[in-house]
Amino acid sequence: MTITTVLDTPLLADPADVPANPSRYRVLTGDRPTGPLHLGHYFGTLVNRARLQRQGVETYLVVADYQVITDRLSPGEIAANVREVVLDNLAAGVDPERTTIFAHSAVPALNQLLLPFLSLTTVAELQRNPTVKDEAASAGIAAISGLLLTYPVHQAADILFCHGNLVPVGDDQLPHVEQTRLIARRFNERYAGGRVVFGEPQALLSPAPRLLGVDGHKMSKSRGNAIALKATPDETARLIKRAVTDAQRTVTYDPVERPGVSSLVLLASLCLDSDPSDVAASVGGRGSAALKALVTEAVNEELRPVRARRAELAAEPGLVESLLAAGARRATEVATSTLDEVQAALGMTY
Repeated sequence: MTITTVLDTPLLADPADVPANPSRYRVLTGDRPTGPLHLGHYFGTLVNRARLQRQGVETYLVVADYQVITDRLSPGEIAANVREVVLDNLAAGVDPERTTIFAHSAVPALNQLLLPFLSLTTVAELQRNPTVKDEAASAGIAAISGLLLTYPVHQAADILFCHGNLVPVGDDQLPHVEQTRLIARRFNERYAGGRVVFGEPQALLSPAPRLLGVDGHKMSKSRGNAIALKATPDETARLIKRAVTDAQRTVTYDPVERPGVSSLVLLASLCLDSDPSDVAASVGGRGSAALKALVTEAVNEELRPVRARRAELAAEPGLVESLLAAGARRATEVATSTLDEVQAALGMTY
């Protein structure tokens, strides 16, 4: 498929244009395999991936195994976590017939793009990147490693290796997309004599608001405050039962003044496809216990088919491995072609 490259595009994509003109776009998205995915991923990214795929947008999904060690001392069970991430995506509706799914480490040509891209980025720019600082702070890192510092350049390579021009992100990830656009622009100017080798990708902001974990903080695998997609109904009920609320009996939707209660209301509204204020009104003066019961039922019903599908997929021997192998072959073919373009622009044709 030929992707139209347009220069001087705005940072934010027009969400209405994507379903209207899906052939104009190629999406790069992905997950770090630090554990099974949870409800925050489901409503924040997985549902959106499946929707873009249905709309006919070509999609590449990278399981970013190298990025696991950007902000942690131990890699953990990477191979097992890669499998978990793939199963979660498949169960949520990602179709490997229409989406190229691959592990970062399986495509060496992709990583070779880091060298020329690093030459186009200053240390000062990397140090100013707010997302790098936030990642370090959330991981409790006192000293930022070279890998974490160059994390935005890794993401640029992930996006540009397939000439991706649409990147679904939350607003906290916009600095990464801006850095990628800057690298693309500088490569064209410095190494390609103004010829367009890389277009400037656009960000597609996720329509889903952020969910809090059951402890009232950002939902995170590392904090143990998230409801995994593969959790059982009983595990889900136990987690929701200990969710942080407040002393007021009447349930209202007020994210600023009542973040814990409002996050539960929001979660129920996403599962029920209802307005959060209507969900809050339906509980009214029956208190937090009634709200938690409603949320538990709504979440378990929403995830029931996802969990059933996941169990079926997990029981198929060699399924994940074969999908990753096929995806790696496809991604390697594309990355090698792009690397050839880069090396030709650099005069590295021997």
